[in-house]
Amino acid sequence: MKKTQKVLWGGRFSTSLTTETVAFTHSIEADTRLIGYDIWGSQAHAIMLARQGIISDADLREILRWLRKAEADFQNGDFVLDPNKEDVHMNVESYLIENAGRELGGKLHTARSRNDQVLVDAHLYIRDEILNVQRGLSALCDIFLQIAKEHADTVMPGYTHTQHAQPISLGFWATAYVSMFLRDQKRLQSAYRLANMNPLGACALAGTTFPIDRALTTKFLGFDAPHEHALDVISSRDFIAEVLFALSLVMANLSRISEEIVYWTTYEFGVAVLDDAYSFGSSIMPQKKNPDIAELTRGRTGRVYGALLDLLTNLKGLPMGYNRDFQEDKPPLWEAFDIVKACLGLLPELLRTTDFKTERMAELANANFATATELANYLVKAHRLSFRECHEIVGWLVGELVKQEKTFADWDLTQKLLKQKNVGISIEQLKQILDAVSALRNNQSLGGTSPKEVRRMIGEFEAQLDEIASQIETCQTQIDDAHRETLRIIEEVLREPVEMVV
Repeated sequence: MKKTQKVLWGGRFSTSLTTETVAFTHSIEADTRLIGYDIWGSQAHAIMLARQGIISDADLREILRWLRKAEADFQNGDFVLDPNKEDVHMNVESYLIENAGRELGGKLHTARSRNDQVLVDAHLYIRDEILNVQRGLSALCDIFLQIAKEHADTVMPGYTHTQHAQPISLGFWATAYVSMFLRDQKRLQSAYRLANMNPLGACALAGTTFPIDRALTTKFLGFDAPHEHALDVISSRDFIAEVLFALSLVMANLSRISEEIVYWTTYEFGVAVLDDAYSFGSSIMPQKKNPDIAELTRGRTGRVYGALLDLLTNLKGLPMGYNRDFQEDKPPLWEAFDIVKACLGLLPELLRTTDFKTERMAELANANFATATELANYLVKAHRLSFRECHEIVGWLVGELVKQEKTFADWDLTQKLLKQKNVGISIEQLKQILDAVSALRNNQSLGGTSPKEVRRMIGEFEAQLDEIASQIETCQTQIDDAHRETLRIIEEVLREPVEMVV
């Protein structure tokens, strides 16, 4: 077995790690996307150390200069993360030591552990990704609201148990998804608040004897507040579980709309046709037009669920303090973010370009007794009967019509059958009561399917989305302002312009 070079933490050990050991333990693939965050966290930490007199201003100047060069070299490909150095944190520190000298480079890690450093990077990355997911969800909601505005009066059958239930509008259906996704937004906002706490300064688990200022690094990194209890900080991964739970519910809801896209676009339903740009064919059947995007969204939901279960299983038996098991938290989280963002990147435009077959929807809404409840309600109001009596009458009527392979639209038969139950209604009245569009318009209770209520809810949901957009912008501004302030200080220390890397 080959041995690797000695690691930075190897003072206690007499031999180096084998290449197989390093390969088993390194996290370079997962860490690559963290390097910008790791450097920002190191810059904030170094500035704080100098402000507190723990390192000199001269040391700070050189550390910041080499951190800036490390970031530039990584951007242009001259600094590549080395798996033999385990992770992004050891790579950045090694870069400083190799270029600035061991004494200077080694000072950066004063009053800091890899334990809190790992968490800083994760918190910084996660809050950015939450905002990206929120933006994607808002874009999807905007498309649903466009559909709702165009189709507040477009009648279609509503379903329970995948069977015709009552008439609703396509706009009512669309706003239901907005209502659902707004709850996802609230869960993501809650997860963001947990993620936006500063772990830096907890060190290995007990804090430090150095006179650090955790409020200062909180300011420089744009966090809301320090996460105070050092042992809890290092032991905590529940903020990741919270994110994964929110992402899992996002995917559950995206899977539900995907399921509807799949069966709505079948020949049998025939109520929607996907644009060719979002459809796929068959290698053998030339007539096929398949909803692969919806199917893959539905299929990838399990991978996000798996990420949540992966983390929860990891956490359930761990004692307090850092455990190397925690290294396994990031790959499933990264994958979950990537899947959710990819789905949200396609579904809004897929829906926007979908051709909804409104005539077919109207045909279905009037074809299968969807207005039976309206007739029962009429009987309650007109004949002063209990709802249960009216329910039984209409249920019997439907059963008789089904036996004869007829529908409500066979007006003479419908009227005749009702007379057998001592219910006299004119054919003109029946047509009005059992008309799907009339039923749609009459359901004016709060949150109901009437066009008036749908338009009212559209306004409410637009206001909520505006508020969410404002909150996202506030969070982004807080992050950007903190980053700019860090860069301003670096510029001041180095007396050189510093470009902000986003």
